[in-house]
Amino acid sequence: MDGNGHETESVAFADLDIEPRVLRALTDVGYETPSPIQAETIPPLMNGRDVVGLAQTGTGKTAAFAIPILSKIAGGGRKPRALVLAPTRELALQVAEAFGKYAAHLPDIKVLPIYGGQSYGVQLSGLRRGAQIVVGTPGRVIDHLDKGTLDISELDFLVLDEADEMLTMGFAEDVERILSETPDSKQVALFSATMPKAIGRLAQKYLKSPVEITVKAKTQTAQNITQRYLQVSHQRKLDALTRVLEVEQFDAMIIFVRTKSATEELAEKLRSRGFSAVAINGDIVQAQRERTIASLRNGTLDILVATDVAARGLDVERISHVVNYDIPHDTESYVHRIGRTGRAGRSGNALLFVSPRERHLLRSIEKATRQPLTEIGLPSVDDVNAQRVAKFGESITENLQSEHLDMFRRLVENYARDNDVTLADIAAALALETRDGGFLLTPDPPAGARSSGDDRPPRRRREGGPSFATYRIAVGKKHRVTPGAIVGAIANEGGLTRGDFGHISIREDYSLVELPDDLGRETLSALRRTRISNVPINIGVDQGPPRQRGSARSGGRGGDFGGRRSPRVAGRGRS
Repeated sequence: MDGNGHETESVAFADLDIEPRVLRALTDVGYETPSPIQAETIPPLMNGRDVVGLAQTGTGKTAAFAIPILSKIAGGGRKPRALVLAPTRELALQVAEAFGKYAAHLPDIKVLPIYGGQSYGVQLSGLRRGAQIVVGTPGRVIDHLDKGTLDISELDFLVLDEADEMLTMGFAEDVERILSETPDSKQVALFSATMPKAIGRLAQKYLKSPVEITVKAKTQTAQNITQRYLQVSHQRKLDALTRVLEVEQFDAMIIFVRTKSATEELAEKLRSRGFSAVAINGDIVQAQRERTIASLRNGTLDILVATDVAARGLDVERISHVVNYDIPHDTESYVHRIGRTGRAGRSGNALLFVSPRERHLLRSIEKATRQPLTEIGLPSVDDVNAQRVAKFGESITENLQSEHLDMFRRLVENYARDNDVTLADIAAALALETRDGGFLLTPDPPAGARSSGDDRPPRRRREGGPSFATYRIAVGKKHRVTPGAIVGAIANEGGLTRGDFGHISIREDYSLVELPDDLGRETLSALRRTRISNVPINIGVDQGPPRQRGSARSGGRGGDFGGRRSPRVAGRGRS
């Protein structure tokens, strides 16, 4: 199907005049047939045309521009010949990794990601050694241009990936400046999920008679699969999963994680907590894979911890649940994952774990699948304990039917007589032998309770949204900062999205910003290195009492990102 909805002949990568060594790399990773966006985009880019592609994440657009660039780029030399701009460090790393995979047989091609949150030293070393392909976030690219450490005067290719997101995050000025410093002769590819007027103006100004391509992702999910999500911080995911496994009634389950090492680690932790779990990943030999799947099929194994690649082609009717322990970064992966359940007309269940900073990925999934996910709460201590007591009773009932019961009854009766102990005490002692003293969970602390010495800021929960905490940053009115600059800098350095921001109150020499109250240590460490208007923000907990912090609607040019209206994001963020 082409961009206009017409049927197209099925083509293979081998039909697209791709450089043989790139084609070999595609074969190595198992690619045979291009996706619609790839089939429509690769030919015009190979022919030197500019391209505007309207495509959602998950349609395969990275390969759509990476393959022709690698097929045409000249190896050697120190100056970059291709620059890819991406709105977030996660996407920049993802794109750079894809380029590296497709360039596996091109030894002269070096790929370098440059983004906020990574030290300049690593990036400066890479630029000095020479990189033909640079993948970067706009703010960090501008920083290198200002320092004179990045020379884009000889670019042959420029890609704007997720251009609408870049403009939404306040990078319009950065993107235009970067475009203005590139050669007029360059070839440009612009990819965007939507086509707002700002993107149209950008394309009209900087692209030469571009070919316009529109492809929609095939992201339909089965109607017989119940889809739910649980909002939980990264640190509590294992405990949350444990509670879900104890409370949820399931036949067999696949738990998806992102990496091979995570499959082994999580499976081991689940086994230590008494669950029948086995890891399956790309390093598992075929014979072992077949034994594992057979165990899952015949009921001797209940839980499989897998990566996307390892689960391909897996079809076991007994799988009643799919858990996305790590949320996928694209909607296609989500659809493929949950398609492992609800087979052969049976009903299925899909559960997605979402941390506060990953809610933008949840929204992308709901938007692309046009099917909202239902939020559930963490199973309570009472729920878990009730299940443990019920299962304890079931095990007693089952063992009462054992043929060995008479022998053990005589042993217990003899012990009771010789030691003057009640049968109930003996039964309790035997139960304790197989179950430690922590058989029942202790109650959760009351909501809002804190341990002494907890210096986290007070929480504010937006109705139907996350719990926020107030942080203080050392830039304010006198630095001429805007809400857009604050959002752009913090979002890119901390891997956050616009939905992760609450009230922003800009004061004379500092600002107050509401962010999710469970920011991890790694995120805060990255944010402490952030600069806005070349000033270190020195982010930290706001220690002032509420009356000193002021309301969200007072003091400067603050905006409310938590309400229905978002302020226009202006200025330049730092990434």
